[in-house]
Amino acid sequence: MSAPARLTPASLDAAAAVLYPRAQVIAQAWQELGDEVAPFSNGSGRPLARTMKLILDPLVIRPVQNPGLAGGSLTAAAADELRERIRAAGGELAAASAWFLELKAARRRLGITDGNPQEKYFQRCYELARTAGAPTADADAVAVEVVSEIAQVSGDSLLSQVRHLLGDETEVSRLEAELAAAWEKRADMPRGEDQDAVLAALDASPRGAAGALFAALVGSDAGSSAAASLAADGAASALGLTVHALPPRPVVGGSASKRDLPLPFDRSIFERLFAALAGGAAPELAIDARGLVEEEILRAARPWELGEETSRVVMVLGTAASRALDVGDVPEATVAHRQLAARWRREAYVRRVLRLPAGLSGVPASVVDDVRTVRRGYLRRLWVRVHGRELREQGVESGDLWDLLDGVLRSVVMDQRQRLKNAMGRAASGDVGSEAA
Repeated sequence: MSAPARLTPASLDAAAAVLYPRAQVIAQAWQELGDEVAPFSNGSGRPLARTMKLILDPLVIRPVQNPGLAGGSLTAAAADELRERIRAAGGELAAASAWFLELKAARRRLGITDGNPQEKYFQRCYELARTAGAPTADADAVAVEVVSEIAQVSGDSLLSQVRHLLGDETEVSRLEAELAAAWEKRADMPRGEDQDAVLAALDASPRGAAGALFAALVGSDAGSSAAASLAADGAASALGLTVHALPPRPVVGGSASKRDLPLPFDRSIFERLFAALAGGAAPELAIDARGLVEEEILRAARPWELGEETSRVVMVLGTAASRALDVGDVPEATVAHRQLAARWRREAYVRRVLRLPAGLSGVPASVVDDVRTVRRGYLRRLWVRVHGRELREQGVESGDLWDLLDGVLRSVVMDQRQRLKNAMGRAASGDVGSEAA
C-alpha cells in the first residue's frame, strides 16, 4: 500500500489557487433550496437573471461590500462563503417566492397589465419576507395593497390613463393638431459644433473632471446647434435614429409593443411614452395623462427630439465618442475614445467578427450585423436613456456623464453576449434555422 502523499507548502499553495466558477457555485447552492424557490428559478432550476439582478446580488451576496465574492472565479474560501450566504437566506428566499405568487395573483385580480411583474415585485417580495415572514391568512389583502401601491407610484396607472385618453377620437384630433403646429414651429438653429470643446469634455469625463466643460457646452446651446446637421439627407439615419432619409413628423398613436418598437425618431408619441414608462415611472412624477402627452408633443418637435439642452449635449458627446467603435482604424483622440474602444475590442466575439469574413467567424449573422453597425446601436440606446431620464425628471449632471456614456456600451455588450449565448444554445440543440436565415 503506497504511503499517503505528503502535504508540502507548494501543494497547499496549489490547492489554495484552485478557482471555482461563480455561476456554478451559485447554481449548486440555489438547487439545494429546492422547489420552494421555484418562482424565482428558470426551467433548469437555476436562479432567473432577474433573481440575480434584483435579489441575490444586491440583497444576499452584496458584492460591493464583499468584493471577494464578485469575480467570475472564486477561491475555495470565497466559494464556501458564497454558498453559506445563499443557504442562510434560504428561508427568506422561500418566503419571498411565496409572496411573489400572491402578488401575481393580486395583479391579475386588479387587471394590471403594464410592466414586468418580476421587475416590479421581486425586491418588494424579499422585503415582505424579511419583515413579515411567509404569507399568512391575510396574504390576499396585503398583496392587493402592495400591488396597488406599486401601480400608483409607477407608470401602470399613468400609461393606462394615456391609453384611455388616446381612445377618445376628439382628443386625438386635438392632439394631432397640436403636434402639426409644434412641428411647423420648429426653430432653425445655427449649424455648428465646437469640436475642440467636445473633445476636451470627452478627455475629462472619465476622470470626473468635465463639469465646467459640460456646463459651457450646455450654456452655448452646443447640442441644439449640432442637431441642425440632422436635417441633412441621411444624417439621422446614419446615426441609427430613423430609417428615413429625413426624420418624419411623428403621429400621436395609441398602441405599442416592446418587441417591435421603431427607431427613436420613427416612434409615435405613445410609443415614446410607453418605452420610457412601461417599466415604471418615478414616484415623484406628478403629471396627468393629458399633460404628459402634450409635453411629449413639444419634446418631439425640439432638437434631437429631446426637451433638455443637457440631453442634447450628451447626444453630441456620445456621437463624437462612439466614433471609437467604428470598424475602421479611427484615431482615438481622447481618454473617452480610448476607454470605449478598449472595452469594445476586448470582447472575443467582437475581435473575431472584425478579423474574419462573416461566414467564417462562427458568430450568428444577426450579431455580426450588430457588431459592424454598433455605433448606430450605441446611439439609439443612448437616446433612449436620456429620453427616459427626461420623462422621469432625472436630468443628466456632469458627474453622470461618463457613467452614462460607458454604461450604454456595457449594456450593448451584455445584450450581444446574451444573444450570442442564446444562438449558440440553439445551434447546440439543432435549432439553427432562424440564424441560418
